[in-house]
Amino acid sequence: MTVIRLTRLGKKKQPFYRIVVTDSRKRRDGGYKEVLGYYNPMTEEKTLKLDAERYNYWLGVGAKPSETVKRLATKAAA
Repeated sequence: MTVIRLTRLGKKKQPFYRIVVTDSRKRRDGGYKEVLGYYNPMTEEKTLKLDAERYNYWLGVGAKPSETVKRLATKAAA
């Protein structure tokens, strides 16, 4: 199954995340099909960039977002 989830980047205690489309059987930081955006919780005002058009496309073809990505996407839309 195809999922939309976060993959972790950054240094120890300074996380930075990419929002990616991947196969559910892959590891968290394993290969991915497409990068949809990023999320940086370490900035003063948490930074979120999400390509809404591609996000909606992947939802349309059956990809399931993780709970965290679902929550972040609703914030980006608001």
